[in-house]
Amino acid sequence: MVVDDATHGIRSLTYAALAERTSRFAGVLGALGVRAGERLLVRLPNCLEYPTVFLGALKAGAVPVPSSTLLTPEEVRHLLRDSGAVALVTDRSSLATLGSDLHDVRHALVTGDAHDGRAGRIALHDLEQAIATAAPAAPHLTRAEDPAYLVYTSGTSGHPKGVLHAHRALLGRQPSSQYWFDFLPHGDRVLHAGRLNWTYVLGTGMMDPLYRGHTAILAEGASDASRWLALLARHAATTFIAVPTIYRQILEKTAATGADVPTLRHCMCAGEPLPPEVLAGWRARLGLDMYEALGMTECSYYLCQTRSRPIRPGSVGFAQPGHDVRLLDPMTRSPVPDGEEGMLCIPADDPGLMLGYWHQPAETAAMFRDGWFLTGDYARRDADGYLWFVGRRDDLINSFGYRVSPHEVERVLTEHPAVLDAAAVGEEVGPGKVVVAAWVVTRPGSALDEKALLAYARSRLASYKAPRIVHMIDQLPRTRNGKLRRRALLDRPTAT
Repeated sequence: MVVDDATHGIRSLTYAALAERTSRFAGVLGALGVRAGERLLVRLPNCLEYPTVFLGALKAGAVPVPSSTLLTPEEVRHLLRDSGAVALVTDRSSLATLGSDLHDVRHALVTGDAHDGRAGRIALHDLEQAIATAAPAAPHLTRAEDPAYLVYTSGTSGHPKGVLHAHRALLGRQPSSQYWFDFLPHGDRVLHAGRLNWTYVLGTGMMDPLYRGHTAILAEGASDASRWLALLARHAATTFIAVPTIYRQILEKTAATGADVPTLRHCMCAGEPLPPEVLAGWRARLGLDMYEALGMTECSYYLCQTRSRPIRPGSVGFAQPGHDVRLLDPMTRSPVPDGEEGMLCIPADDPGLMLGYWHQPAETAAMFRDGWFLTGDYARRDADGYLWFVGRRDDLINSFGYRVSPHEVERVLTEHPAVLDAAAVGEEVGPGKVVVAAWVVTRPGSALDEKALLAYARSRLASYKAPRIVHMIDQLPRTRNGKLRRRALLDRPTAT
């Protein structure tokens, strides 16, 4: 595994070294009294400590909880409270911003010139020192259905909700690993442009290539179009994985051709729809296809374009063999004919599916019905079997590869004392470019302006969730029952 950090340089671990470090980290958790099934929140950038901690926690039977470094302290404290995490892994500067109320946390393992000690009732440990001095632990004997890791995704309640995966999830990933990737028998070098807190990257950027014996390459630092080209060339990458926005930026901001990345042979994308013009531009400039996939936090990627069939631009491809995906009427669970929209449904015993939503049995039960997992995603199948993604029937905003809950944004906006009402929607500001936009009703007599509200939102929300645009409005469009009519906002002229 390789991490190319723009500030700290290149670090790497062989398989043997990673196996040793993860066993030692499992020993660290055992010595600290972290028991199987207890949660460990991980808040780190892309670094070699991340796979050490994540995979080491799995070895110990503990449940790692990946979290973004972009989250505000308030958002991190919510994850700590909701997950009941008993340990936290983070860097020293981030720990200082979280305050003293860390709920159930007993131990903080810290990177960055840390020193062992205490912060109130929490014991502080230097992560690297703890790993170096720990005795390697034998792997905990987990079963297929045992909890493995807990990831948080945008929810409909105004707070992220936890998605709990089992140890069988790695087996559930194998159809994706086989049909979306194009792995050689050995020697592939996979560069992912994302961060490990995202399940997209945990899977395709780490678990999939490591499971099959290839090299996983990640980067830390600014996401710059020319930098991705340099990284691909520097590390002789054979596979590149990113959101379509990254590919678009490379096409728009560089003059790259295939000669600039001579080892690259396979390109993959997910996280947002792939515009056909980006695929066409990539083919014309670099001479390579781009293989799109569709998935969700609850099941990872289960539809994809694959080398074995021609790409049909705009389609998300086919259900991967091994995932028995059906297009069903969500009310009757009966199959829909070709050409008609149906909900993508997956058999409830698919090993890639989550165990359930963390401490939300009602929401879990709503997704599992009559032997099926109802994804909430709609698609149609053409006469040749290609699937065409229609979208979700809920209101999640897909902005630059991130899924953002409008309810979470609205909750933060309406906590401002000058805001009477607020709505968040995705606003298209260019071809394929969607940003979070807020429509806000202020209280009578308020002097609150757009600039101040944007600053307020940025202080309370991760940067990818915070609105980029604010529209002041006298009244939000609602039904007679008081339900917000988001479509009316999307269709409304933005000038006010």
